[in-house]
Amino acid sequence: MKSMAIVVRDDSYDKLLTPFAFAYLQASEGCQVDMLFVNWAVLALTEKGAKEIRIQGDHADQDQWVREQVTKAGLPNDINALIKALKATGNVNFYACSLASQIFGVDKSNLIPEAEGIIGASWFLNEKANNADHCQYF
Repeated sequence: MKSMAIVVRDDSYDKLLTPFAFAYLQASEGCQVDMLFVNWAVLALTEKGAKEIRIQGDHADQDQWVREQVTKAGLPNDINALIKALKATGNVNFYACSLASQIFGVDKSNLIPEAEGIIGASWFLNEKANNADHCQYF
């Protein structure tokens, strides 16, 4: 596989781990990975938002335990650090959805430097997802 597009909509810590793992595994094999963050997930592309991400729902009380397990697996357990590790592969691009950014208060002033920018979902679908060898939705 040469390219993959991933749309991320969930902002729960444990639900972000899966698309980040898929992205890292493929990027480490030389695959170009483009990730679009929509809905609440767009907040992961801000320093403040990434720091506030926790496990939600039925497993909310296990947030610290999961982070400890991530550390034991040899990975950074912080969302910002995970994003930096993905970016360091040289094969992962992060995009914030323009509509989600408008709704959730993300703009150029608070977007992390690892992000490519704020773009329309249609552009991502036409330019990245449509041309990718594989697409994932989380």
